[in-house]
Amino acid sequence: MKLITSCIRSRPQLLGILILGMSACATLAQTSIHVNVNLVNVDFTAQDSHDEPVGTLTRDDIQLYEDAVPQKIEFFAKSTDLPLTLGLIFDLSASQDHFGKQHKKDLEVFLKEVLRPQDRVFLICFGNHLRLASDYTNSAEQVLEGYATADKGGGHLPEIGPREDRDLGTAFYDSIYYSVTEKLEQAQGRKAILMFSDGEDNSSSHNMMTTIETAQAANVPVYAIRYTERGKHGKLTARNKYGISVMDRIAKETGGLHIDGETTSPEVYFRQIADDLRTSYDVGYYPTNKNKDDSFRKVVIKPNIDGVKIRSKTGYFARPE
Repeated sequence: MKLITSCIRSRPQLLGILILGMSACATLAQTSIHVNVNLVNVDFTAQDSHDEPVGTLTRDDIQLYEDAVPQKIEFFAKSTDLPLTLGLIFDLSASQDHFGKQHKKDLEVFLKEVLRPQDRVFLICFGNHLRLASDYTNSAEQVLEGYATADKGGGHLPEIGPREDRDLGTAFYDSIYYSVTEKLEQAQGRKAILMFSDGEDNSSSHNMMTTIETAQAANVPVYAIRYTERGKHGKLTARNKYGISVMDRIAKETGGLHIDGETTSPEVYFRQIADDLRTSYDVGYYPTNKNKDDSFRKVVIKPNIDGVKIRSKTGYFARPE
């Protein structure tokens, strides 16, 4: 301290330098304290009356609301032909045995019609274990090989999520939850899950609402491609109806689509999914309600153009940091 004081007395210009440096540090600290980190990001897609993608919207063509309160759009971007990062999840539990050949055909169509050199996919196959049949890749051969291995049992394939003792055979919710938290949460660009299942669950450690919230928080839409094995005389059982409602709700709440895989050809619905993901928009806003009170905030994006339909996640939970 004596040395510093002595230096300042002998060289007064040093005092000015120190004061300027301290002032700059104070200014920087002040700026850092006031940075607003509450920006909410929402991805959305737009279709015309013929369900064709609309790729010409501007920020003036939409209105954004949170809990019915208008919000100021701070950020608006259109994305065209973005690389895709996708999780393909196939239900291999007993209730899907009847659809094994169709699932394989769906996968082959996807790899041929949708996957491009710049895209990445991983493959999860599940019953009461969540098997990573193929990690991130652009190789159709690798994905098909992984599916074939999982379909034959796949006991040596790595698992995602913690090891769980599961008495029954279908961990539907966990397959989505861990695909988001362990694979997609940190991924950049346009990402989504394509789920092939009937929506029935009997052995997950997570429930439907936790699964939906996790996908919403990570901006991961779920495209639910449903195959339902009906009861006697082709009638839907109560269990079937529950699974259908689950697939429909998860798709709607996350901004994806619910597709009946038995009545729609994969060529048709894969084209729709690809159009959705490759022609999309991203908006950001600072909510007028600053409270972090764990409440659900409903987000609605309304078009100012007649005939345009917008689809996005339905909202988010305002969790404390």
